[in-house]
Amino acid sequence: MTKSVKVRFAPSPTGLLHVGNIRTALVNWLFCRQQGGTFLLRLDDTDVGRSTTAFAEAIEKDLTWLGLNWDEKARQSDRIDRYNEAVDKLKAEGRLYPCYETGQELDLKRKIQLGQGKPPVYDRAGLNLSDADIAAFEAEGRKAHWRFKLALPARVEWNDLVKGPLSFDLAALSDPILIRENGSFLYTLPSVVDDIDFEITHIMRGEDHATNSAVQAQLFEALGGKVPEYAHFSLLTGAGGEGLSKRLGTASIQSYRDEEGLEAMSINSLLARLGSSESIEPMLSLEPLITGFDFGKYSRSTAKFDPKDLDVLNAKILHQTDYDVVSERLEGVSETLWNIGRGNINKLNDINVLLSIVNGPLEPIIEDEDFARQAADLLPEAPWDETSWKVWTTAVKEATGAKGRALFMPLRQAVTGMDHGPEMGSLLPLIDPEIVKARLQGKVV
Repeated sequence: MTKSVKVRFAPSPTGLLHVGNIRTALVNWLFCRQQGGTFLLRLDDTDVGRSTTAFAEAIEKDLTWLGLNWDEKARQSDRIDRYNEAVDKLKAEGRLYPCYETGQELDLKRKIQLGQGKPPVYDRAGLNLSDADIAAFEAEGRKAHWRFKLALPARVEWNDLVKGPLSFDLAALSDPILIRENGSFLYTLPSVVDDIDFEITHIMRGEDHATNSAVQAQLFEALGGKVPEYAHFSLLTGAGGEGLSKRLGTASIQSYRDEEGLEAMSINSLLARLGSSESIEPMLSLEPLITGFDFGKYSRSTAKFDPKDLDVLNAKILHQTDYDVVSERLEGVSETLWNIGRGNINKLNDINVLLSIVNGPLEPIIEDEDFARQAADLLPEAPWDETSWKVWTTAVKEATGAKGRALFMPLRQAVTGMDHGPEMGSLLPLIDPEIVKARLQGKVV
């Protein structure tokens, strides 16, 4: 019987989620939902000094806003005893050993190796320490950091779901540090223990973790677990190929939502297909992205992220969005106004400009007062309907001789304070005739 799919998204609550984080969460979620699997949200909060409840809550808020719901949730801070059990097992089997070099001493070793044309791989000096050596270091006040002893020689290979066949020679790598001098765990040990205990079947993340995956494969085996299937996606760069470490990469999902006013599906639509062979399209829901998810469509080449694409997608999504989807977020905006105006907005808040046209106040644009005065005298009788604009402009044309842009633009500017916008035939009936008359007189109303 085939084991059901289970994936995890494991952010550290030490900051806000950004584009790179969400791309990882999204591909995990889409694959999981397509396969009918289980999605685990795991908060990697063992860094007590930097992890906060506020960041944890922000992570959950962002995922909920994007529609990336989870089936299970875990916190690493609740599982310290379990990690200590794993430590005891590794120590008992000789796979975890203490080292006492300072950071400066390790840097010096690396420089010497590089100077000799050798790879900067840890020399395993910690394996040769006697009890007397350890006692001497401890007497100096040094604390041990603990390294995982890789079983050598060894070559770790797997068929990556995105990259294809990958192979790593572990002899070219240093034994990884699993426990710091202060006794806190680095990412690797808790992550592997969790992946074993929660029975994670697939690990999907950026290609910069591929070497880590090779090392972790041995740790899985040492702890009696099965190595999950791996998928390593190409990294994101800016539109010009620059890294995302600064302005672009650190723009938080929270800022895109609360400050930029973007729709969640603009972010999902872009990130789900970025770096794949599929065209990026404005999606109104996650369903088409779930159905079409395919590892084989992702490229091995670097994917380019341009925030301008989010703005374009956002506008296209709003243009297609029905009133009932956004009505709870539109204070005072009728369904009629939404249907008239949605094709002219880029972000949801833009509808407030149209609302001000209907309700005021706004400052009219009047360049020819005589023309505006004549137009005011020729306003059709209320109530107005969709024919009123044509009736009015025809009357003004006959009275003034104006036509084309010279006819329509001054009227639009006087009534709306703008030189562009929705069709006036649809918009005019929503505005009180007395307001229109006052604006034609140059009044701010």
